[in-house]
Amino acid sequence: MKTNHSIIGKEVIRLEVRALQKLNRYIGKHFNQAVEAIKKCNSKVILSGVGKSGLIASKISSTLSSVGTPSFFLSANESSHGDLGSISKNDILILISNSGNTVELTNIIKFAKRHKIKLIGITSKKNSILFKNSDIKLLIPQVKEAGLNIVPTASTTLQLALGDAIAVAVMSYKNFNKLDFKEYHPAGNLGKKLTTVGEIMLTKKRIPFISQEKTFQEMIEKLNQKKLGFLIVRDKKLKTRGIFTDGDIKRIIKEKSLLLRKKIKFFMKKNPVSIHCETLAVEAIQIMHEKKITSLCVHDKNKDKTIGVIHIHNLIERGF
Repeated sequence: MKTNHSIIGKEVIRLEVRALQKLNRYIGKHFNQAVEAIKKCNSKVILSGVGKSGLIASKISSTLSSVGTPSFFLSANESSHGDLGSISKNDILILISNSGNTVELTNIIKFAKRHKIKLIGITSKKNSILFKNSDIKLLIPQVKEAGLNIVPTASTTLQLALGDAIAVAVMSYKNFNKLDFKEYHPAGNLGKKLTTVGEIMLTKKRIPFISQEKTFQEMIEKLNQKKLGFLIVRDKKLKTRGIFTDGDIKRIIKEKSLLLRKKIKFFMKKNPVSIHCETLAVEAIQIMHEKKITSLCVHDKNKDKTIGVIHIHNLIERGF
């Protein structure tokens, strides 16, 4: 008879979901204190733990660094062999231990107390060494573990969730935005998704500007010269007034007897679509798709002043 392993899997998830629901009730004033302290810290946030808690501490440290809070993981074992020297008085220490009595953390706790380094403790035991010696005490609920109730599962899920909550709360407190996030993630798919049109748009002499007072014949010559398939039409004050594309030629070809003498302002499409230079490239593609167009004007503070243009070919070349 085959064992239905999915039953065990669902039970593990059920236990962890229940644990997270308990944790939600523990988020309060001490959590606020931790976020305030980390936000005000003008040095580093150092995390440490042992075993599975150590792995969680390393992940939380990585998350904090990725959202603008300088942080690193300190090995509890190595700390007693010289690595305590990497901690300065202006740092904040976050120690994670489910029991709060992990022997390897004792020397770090003593060092923090001796040098008056702010210590944030994450533990599930109020009577533990870590809880008693922490300046900010983040208590997590005692929960049932999956796997004989001894394998660190639900407890480490709580530690990870609490760390993520801290990191995101600090990020929000610092007004850390998408552009800040991109600065810390310049490579890979994530960096590409956060690319703005301002980084890849055509600028200055590459922008296909033309005066609305120019004739149709001059417009044709400009189209052939720029080879982009469109022109940005401006008035005497250099404000963008319209756009003219190759496709528009078909629309007006029936009037060919007068074309060469008419000014381009009679043919252009008024109020072309313009986006801010900090708009994400992926959003630009979506706008092009929705409006069934292949190019966009780009502006900064003044929507009427085009500072660049973005064409679908620019985006395709960048792999979007």
